[in-house]
Amino acid sequence: MLSWWLPHNVSSYGGDVDYLFYLIFYITGVAWVLVQAAMLVFLFMYRHREGRRATYTHGNTTLEIMWTIVPALILVMLGFLSKSTWDAIRHTHPPSTTVVQITAKQFNWEVLYPGPDGKFETADDKMIENDLHVPVNEVVRVRLTSKDVIHSFFVPQFRLKQDAVPGRVIEVWFKATEPGVYELPCAELCGFGHSGMLGHVTVQTAEDYKAWVKDQWPS
Repeated sequence: MLSWWLPHNVSSYGGDVDYLFYLIFYITGVAWVLVQAAMLVFLFMYRHREGRRATYTHGNTTLEIMWTIVPALILVMLGFLSKSTWDAIRHTHPPSTTVVQITAKQFNWEVLYPGPDGKFETADDKMIENDLHVPVNEVVRVRLTSKDVIHSFFVPQFRLKQDAVPGRVIEVWFKATEPGVYELPCAELCGFGHSGMLGHVTVQTAEDYKAWVKDQWPS
């Protein structure tokens, strides 16, 4: 495996995403090698030679049909193999007690926590820019939107990337499996300050997360 070139996975579904990535990589890699080998062979076989005249060919219908059908079948196979993974990630939202609302704007992430009552648009809501705290090994739901232009919520270690679109609320989820601090850049060109749009996701143990919550909402 080529795991050295991807960020360390700390997501419950990251392994499935990586599997699809490597599968596509190896299929396209084999195709690339075959194409390059064929080009080299043809360059040698049909190189210029004194006394040899070029001839015109209409091609080979059988070969043309084969190199159309085979890639099409591979694409269909990849579609079937990836369907269950993307259904689980995108179309299924596991139950969660941790829900945050993140609003992207030029050039920050506004992270809104619902407070102890668990409801948004109440007096105990708290907004913190560019700082998302979540508990480890728990499903976290993110309600994602944008104030101005299209941004992209991207946490490489979570294998999570989702556009934030003005006028829409898009829900995504993740379950981080290792405590740590992970970068949250914007992955969509959103203006002159795009490169500086950076937040952080702090994944904490249950005890540390409870302590952080208590600091934010002292009883």
